[in-house]
Amino acid sequence: MSSAPRPGTAEWDAYLAEGNAKQARKRVAADVLLRDDAGRVLLVKPTYKEAWDLPGGMAEANESPREAARRELREELGLAVDLHGLLCVDWVPPHGPWDDQLAFIFDGGELGAEQRRTLGPTDDELSACAFFVPDEALRLLPPRTRMRAAAAMEALGDAVPRYLEAGRA
Repeated sequence: MSSAPRPGTAEWDAYLAEGNAKQARKRVAADVLLRDDAGRVLLVKPTYKEAWDLPGGMAEANESPREAARRELREELGLAVDLHGLLCVDWVPPHGPWDDQLAFIFDGGELGAEQRRTLGPTDDELSACAFFVPDEALRLLPPRTRMRAAAAMEALGDAVPRYLEAGRA
């Protein structure tokens, strides 16, 4: 009977690499629910999509969802925001050419007056950003994102993060 390789050896690294290569991988999206002092919700208009969206985007390899959300805010809006916690995670089934993914929404809190004054797209992935009252924001989002955002807004009210599958509890 052969023994497992010892941690810290080249054999151990090869053993882990083989296991890593065989494991399923999930795509991860990380969005942020940001509000103004009137409770309106910030949406962004991507140049590569028809509809409005929540600020955020896809995580890079070996990047946590929280760090992905913070990076996307810096890159696309020039915002440095402390995230206040997880509002929602949604397992999104395969759709179109895409495999399944995990979609997170974090609470970005309320943007201050100075942040709102200087707010605007800072790269070519966004053409606009604007605040909308929650009901209007939800109407502007595509169905899958709308259900997730609605659950995140509910979680703001009772401080209980939501777990969804295909946008449903």
